[in-house]
Amino acid sequence: MRTKKTAALTTLAALVAAGLGGAGPAAAADGGMLPHPGPDGLVWVEEFRGDGGVASGGAWDSLPTVLTVACDGGGDVRVTMDSKGTIVAAFDVKCPVSGGAGVGSASMAAGVVRPGDFTIVVDASAQTTRWSLTVTQPE
Repeated sequence: MRTKKTAALTTLAALVAAGLGGAGPAAAADGGMLPHPGPDGLVWVEEFRGDGGVASGGAWDSLPTVLTVACDGGGDVRVTMDSKGTIVAAFDVKCPVSGGAGVGSASMAAGVVRPGDFTIVVDASAQTTRWSLTVTQPE
């Protein structure tokens, strides 16, 4: 059941990210910076450029939550996660021009992310900054 729910939410999240960013996802020859999160994943945005975000409805409050963002292309991204009207994570990630991706993460104990919906906003310093994100709830 959880796998089917996760797959549906991942698809929804990717569609929402495309709508919030003002432009469709840009496909790169080398693929996304973060691998698919597997069965613990709630959201996976393989690759996006510029400002964007995600909305999901599948969080459980009985599990810890990990938000990870990777980026490259110069500048930085500001990441904010909101759960039921409360900011539960906020961090910046420096995005190197070359030599790999910058990575930032927030780990939240069970109960910090409330059951149900959450949103994540990624505010990029440049529309050419490339980023990827995952949200997982490891069992």
